[in-house]
Amino acid sequence: MLSLLHIENIAVIECADISFDKGFNILTGETGAGKSIVIDAICAILGERAYRDMIRTGTNKASVRGVFTDVPELAWFEENGVEYDPETVIHREIFLDGKNICRVNGTLVSVNILHKLGIQLINIHGQHDSASLFDESNHLAFLDAFDDNELLRNDYLEKFNALSELRREIERLTIDAGEKLRRMETLRFQIEEIEKAELQAGEDDALEERRKVLQNAEKLSDGLHVTTECLYGGEDTHGAAALLDAAQRELARLSKYTDSFSELQARLNDLMYQVQDVAEEVRDARDGLSYSNEELEEIESRLDSIHRLRRKYGATCVDILAYLESAKQELDEITFADDYVERLKSKLDKVENMAMDAAAVLRKSRQAAAERLSEQILSELAQLDMPRVQFSCEFTQVPLCANGGDAVAFYMSANAGEALKPLSKVASGGELARIMLAMKNVLAQQDQVATLIFDEVDTGVSGRAAQRVAEKLRRVAQNKQVLCVTHLPQLAALANTHLLISKEERQGRTYTTVTPLDIEGRKRELARIIGGTNITETTLKSAEEMLNI
Repeated sequence: MLSLLHIENIAVIECADISFDKGFNILTGETGAGKSIVIDAICAILGERAYRDMIRTGTNKASVRGVFTDVPELAWFEENGVEYDPETVIHREIFLDGKNICRVNGTLVSVNILHKLGIQLINIHGQHDSASLFDESNHLAFLDAFDDNELLRNDYLEKFNALSELRREIERLTIDAGEKLRRMETLRFQIEEIEKAELQAGEDDALEERRKVLQNAEKLSDGLHVTTECLYGGEDTHGAAALLDAAQRELARLSKYTDSFSELQARLNDLMYQVQDVAEEVRDARDGLSYSNEELEEIESRLDSIHRLRRKYGATCVDILAYLESAKQELDEITFADDYVERLKSKLDKVENMAMDAAAVLRKSRQAAAERLSEQILSELAQLDMPRVQFSCEFTQVPLCANGGDAVAFYMSANAGEALKPLSKVASGGELARIMLAMKNVLAQQDQVATLIFDEVDTGVSGRAAQRVAEKLRRVAQNKQVLCVTHLPQLAALANTHLLISKEERQGRTYTTVTPLDIEGRKRELARIIGGTNITETTLKSAEEMLNI
């Protein structure tokens, strides 16, 4: 669970330390006080996108640090080389230049890697989730998350991908007669052109190297001649080999008088032999250097021919030869395409049946899950003061696609006697908030995330329905840590921990503070929520009754 949140220079929050507890944590405050900023800060340490606009005016960076306790030993830690600690610390710095620095237990991680950890620590449910419920394209994903059918979906997807690949191959080979003839003529011309050149792998590199030698033959010859004289000597000079030989013989003579020169003489002797070896190789290279303008012209002509082929078929001779093999294979496929397509079509029936069978197994699992989901959502909605609502998952069989052969839409009827209709056409704002809460609660039971955050999901709810929502969140908080931003006194009254978000102006700057409330503070805050800024004895008395004090 999230135990501590430290915020620096996020919007109007200059510095704040917020302690959260187990159970039901409520955040209240006037509109614009900064409640959403606290949620934004939490999102930042979960790896969500962060913007430069979040940084407080006049500063060059913002930072958020979160301390999570009782963190399970998730596979994420080992996979990303981060030391596991049940008290995990996440720290993120956001800079004006757009740079982000994220650390988990002191180890640097990327934002994307941090996000993969964040979704395993906290689930955030906000008003935007209502829009996702309206969108029927999301309903199948909701059902699959509840069904936990990943193995079945993976098995189906493997078969569907094989089917799709087979269909693409058949389509590729199924071309009209005119196009087939044109393609075969093109391939034959290309094959003949490449084969006529009689290319060898690496030939272009060898020719270019030989051309370089021929183009610089005179310089090479002169250089080798000078090198030979330096090593062997000329008519008037001694070469390095002769000088080294003389030097080592002199040291050998001196070694008769003292052993101190023996090692030097041996080393010099080795050098002499090495120089003699080099001298012989240089002389052989000089003697073997041959060149002619005719050879250079032949090489230039051959490279021109290769260059024309390279412009059409590949950057090197190796690439051109690879294209030749590919062209031959394609020509064979087209030549015998009819027979090959028939074989593929006979295989297609088998693969298609396998995919349809896998889709049927997946559909059966989804339909069973849909019944359980409907039952649990109806039970949740009854607890949220919607006892007469009807809810169902409507299936439509569609052509096989990556998600299977099903389209799923949530239907409901909010009032007795009304026919079931698509969710977006029948639910009011308050009803939708409760439906969303019911669904989120049902789905939350499927995962191990310890903390749930509800950001003003009570919008449009009031009266008895608000009381039911508050009681439901309180029950959820018995097994998970719940953080809730709200404007409803019913929710605030049931909190285990109540945090007040307030702002004030000092010397022309706005500052937001977060204050944990004691019982008297909670009473006054509830009175403000009930009656506005004009707190009276009546509203205070109502607050006392709601708090049972």
